[in-house]
Amino acid sequence: MLEELLGAAAGVGAAGLVYVAAAARVVKQYERGVVLRLGRLAGEVRPPGFTLIVPIVDRLHKVNMQIVTLPVPAQEGITRDNVTVRVDAVVYFKVVDPASALIKVEDYKYAVSQMAQTSLRSIIGKSDLDDLLSNREKLNQGLELMIDSPAIGWGVQVDRVEIKDVSLPDTMKRSMARQAEADRERRARIINADAELQASKKLAEAAHQMADAPSALQLRLLQTVMAVAAEKNSTLVLPIPVELLRFLERGEDDERHVKRTPEPNAGKALEGSAADKDAHPAVEPTAQRDVEPTAQRDVERTIEDIIEDATGK
Repeated sequence: MLEELLGAAAGVGAAGLVYVAAAARVVKQYERGVVLRLGRLAGEVRPPGFTLIVPIVDRLHKVNMQIVTLPVPAQEGITRDNVTVRVDAVVYFKVVDPASALIKVEDYKYAVSQMAQTSLRSIIGKSDLDDLLSNREKLNQGLELMIDSPAIGWGVQVDRVEIKDVSLPDTMKRSMARQAEADRERRARIINADAELQASKKLAEAAHQMADAPSALQLRLLQTVMAVAAEKNSTLVLPIPVELLRFLERGEDDERHVKRTPEPNAGKALEGSAADKDAHPAVEPTAQRDVEPTAQRDVERTIEDIIEDATGK
């Protein structure tokens, strides 16, 4: 009798061990367990750790709660300003409701991928090329809203969406490079013109100052000569004062005035020229001589002396 009881107890214990082994499940920390009993959702979502289900009757489905990185294949589209581009992106999302992610959608990863591709095409068609290249943060926010709206009903939350790369045709790249080069050249010319304007204003102020003090011009001339002389080159600098040029100009004006003004006794001189021609045949008439002003001759000699001294040195 005792042996029969021990045998029955051993059989029950073995059956219990088999049942526990069949009913025991382990849910990992990053997972949640959803139990379907005879095809229906049973109870709450099972937390991480050790849990038991009814063998044969219950089915435990584990749902990953980690953030999923889903690359979106490159989508080709035409922007609002009629430029053909290829844009690829990446979507970061996670499951927040395991029961909805398991029951309301067949494959939530595939569903999010298709929604991301269609939303990316829509964003390309609604945006300009400049927005795709420079205003990506705003486009990322818009794309995130477009994907997150239907994904909430699937128990999925979109964490963020990033546009990875925008591929342009080669012709468009060359056109943009020429545009950027032209814009840089335009800015350089504007800066140069602004610098010339400021320099001209400063030079005009300096000219007014030197007009009030003529000695300042001479000092500036000497500084220029010293600066050129400091360089060891073969350039010969011969500064000519402005006053000397004005003196030459006044001498030429005096010469023209003398030639144009008739002498008071010119008529009498012409009348007596016929009588004096026989008496003095070797002497030429005074009116036919080209008299050079004494001041001009002196200035020319001075210039020649300066040139000889400079070349001699």
